[in-house]
Amino acid sequence: MDQYHTEEEDEVLPEMPVSPTGQYFNSSALSLSILAVLESEIPLDDSQTLTLLKDVFLPINPRFSSIMVGDKNGVKKWKRVEVTLEDHINVPSFPVGMSPEFYDECFNDYMTKISLERLPLNKPLWEIHIIKYPTSNAAGTVIFKLHHALGDGFSLMGALLSCLQRADNPSLPLTFPSRESSSKRDGKNKGIFRCLGQVFSGVANTVSDFGSTLIKSRFTRDGLSPIRSGGDGVEFRPSVITTLTFSLDHIKQIKAKLGVTINDVIMGVIFLGTRLYMQQSSSTKDDHNEQHGNTNTIALVVLNTRALGGYKIIEEMVKTKSEMPWGNHFTFLHVSIPKLIGGATDDQANLNPLRIVKEAHCIIKRKRNSAVVYLNAWMLAIWRKFRGPEATAQYFYNTMKNSSISMSNLIGPVEKMALAKHPIKGLYFTVIGSPESLAITIMSYIGELRITIRMEKGFMDPQKFNSCIEKAFDMIFKAAVQNTLPPNS
Repeated sequence: MDQYHTEEEDEVLPEMPVSPTGQYFNSSALSLSILAVLESEIPLDDSQTLTLLKDVFLPINPRFSSIMVGDKNGVKKWKRVEVTLEDHINVPSFPVGMSPEFYDECFNDYMTKISLERLPLNKPLWEIHIIKYPTSNAAGTVIFKLHHALGDGFSLMGALLSCLQRADNPSLPLTFPSRESSSKRDGKNKGIFRCLGQVFSGVANTVSDFGSTLIKSRFTRDGLSPIRSGGDGVEFRPSVITTLTFSLDHIKQIKAKLGVTINDVIMGVIFLGTRLYMQQSSSTKDDHNEQHGNTNTIALVVLNTRALGGYKIIEEMVKTKSEMPWGNHFTFLHVSIPKLIGGATDDQANLNPLRIVKEAHCIIKRKRNSAVVYLNAWMLAIWRKFRGPEATAQYFYNTMKNSSISMSNLIGPVEKMALAKHPIKGLYFTVIGSPESLAITIMSYIGELRITIRMEKGFMDPQKFNSCIEKAFDMIFKAAVQNTLPPNS
């Protein structure tokens, strides 16, 4: 049996406390994990799995060979343990000789299954699942299941990417798109009065947003709608995970035509698609009033707070002593989804899809001119200090449950990757264990944007929702690039 022994085996390391957010994410109120999915172009050969995990994955960070324990004062720390790698590797068995469509169903059912299973606390908080059967999307699939207490999406994705190489030239590092903010580019020629105006508006926005966050996290919640069941224990119910792929070139064309950012375009597509789905679902369900298609709907948008312009090369990014510390470094924003003008019953001839994108742009721009993201992080720290980590975890849980959608995104590499000489065709991720009926994650990879949609099974219609997102993108692209707006809009 292959085992990996650490130098300080079975010792609690004083220099490895669990971050506050890591404690929230592994508590009695909340247990969040990340599923990162790698789609291979060729059939999988898993003969190198143990070697890759032992020599590459485990040395990245001691947390991958540690468990979470509490000391005599109740403070949680990481404790180094012996890792039996076979206990972390899962290779499911399906019927042989079946069609890709059959294996699509097997894969989807398997994703649902592992989404419901909590990682055991008596061993390091990660697993790898190797699907050797060909689906419609890939010749084989590798799923990394990583507990969110280990780190945020930025650090965990960096860890995974360090196990891969460039497919065209393994000796070269992977590179990533630039993340220079538009505010830096736009701020070069601003006058003093405009800057002062932004300062005052920023203060006003901060006060308004912070007050709104407190109210929405503690006292109010979104109403029931076609995308929010509002039931207790949604995180323990089966979910359906689907993905959609869009061309980054097409998104950049919309961006250039409208003078907005790529994120604005993506948010506009998701907002419009969500409203279209709510509109259609409200008009076809007897148990939903038609106005539910245009009800007040809040998206909880997760933002990374690291002071980084983007990913560094992988070797620098995963160094534990680099300026990219491990842990969870993010906060959240409440963003109201724009309504369809005229109410939910209007037909699509009256819709102006570009208005949704421009509204998304204005909302995000306003949120950027606010310090609420840092006040939210400060508020969680104060809450933890006076109420403890468990009460703070419950507050975080309520914040997510009271919203209709959670959203987050990551930037992927520009070049095609390979895992142990297996070219990676697709890459995406989702967060599991959160109490919303709908969660959306976005990731770019080699010229494509992959949107992953996790929804409550049996409550939402995945085919209809995906169709509405695709229709929203088509409407926005035609209106922006081909100058074809609906006649009555």
